[in-house]
Amino acid sequence: MQEYRRDGFPGVGLLVLWIFLLLVNILIFIVLIAVVPWLIFLPIIIFVALMVGVFGFFKVAPNEGKVLQLFGAYRGTARQPGLRYTNPFYSKARISLRVRNFETGRVKVNDQRGNPIEIAAVVVWQVVDTAEATFQVDDYENYVHVQSEAAVRNLATGYAYDAHGEDEISLTTHTAEVSEQLKSEIQERLAQAGVDVREARVSHLAYAPEIAAAMLRRQQADAVIAARQKIVEGAVGMVENALGMLAEREVIEFDAENRAALVSNLLVVLTSENAIQPVVNTSASNQ
Repeated sequence: MQEYRRDGFPGVGLLVLWIFLLLVNILIFIVLIAVVPWLIFLPIIIFVALMVGVFGFFKVAPNEGKVLQLFGAYRGTARQPGLRYTNPFYSKARISLRVRNFETGRVKVNDQRGNPIEIAAVVVWQVVDTAEATFQVDDYENYVHVQSEAAVRNLATGYAYDAHGEDEISLTTHTAEVSEQLKSEIQERLAQAGVDVREARVSHLAYAPEIAAAMLRRQQADAVIAARQKIVEGAVGMVENALGMLAEREVIEFDAENRAALVSNLLVVLTSENAIQPVVNTSASNQ
């Protein structure tokens, strides 16, 4: 079922007309009582009709819709702000068209590798089709919350918490891709409810408390290994440059044994975490 517009008539002018007819009817009633008492049923009937007609007036606020129904049948949606008038027998259900947001609860779920994590998301949404929001689902607000949480759970199982390779997409390293995937999945679930998802992003992400300490140690170990690897790569490059410059400028000639000793000493100096204490060799040179 698709929404279609039925804004009714401008209500201000009709309200003035209604008040005028009510005053005229009261005047006629007074005159008939004094002149022709047996005709007083006419202004009474008119008065009842005017009282019924007053239920046709309704107001529409900005960014708001009124779903009109006649004895259960959908008759359109009024979106034009202001005082409006329509069939007094229409029921008028209010639906907000404003942009809304909420945060899902923190759910515990296993990621792609089976590690338990806690995840939550912020979803920004708006009703774009009042007919679908009213008639396609029972309670569209609760539907949005439940389906968003289900989408967050499904997203978490499709990605790892952190990446072990450069090309691997994970929840922590590829936030833009993960947010776009989350938005698409929530939109797919909410399309039949007349809801448009403006934005969806992860607001909370952490390992579950029972493995948080172990995973923190693993992350620290990974960081130490990466740092050591970088230090070794830099040290090897510096040693190569040093040996190349010494050979190019013919400062000193090394045999294989002395060259190996120099390389070893330079690597120890460059990769050591503690301050290096130099040792001076005073023994006589080999003859």
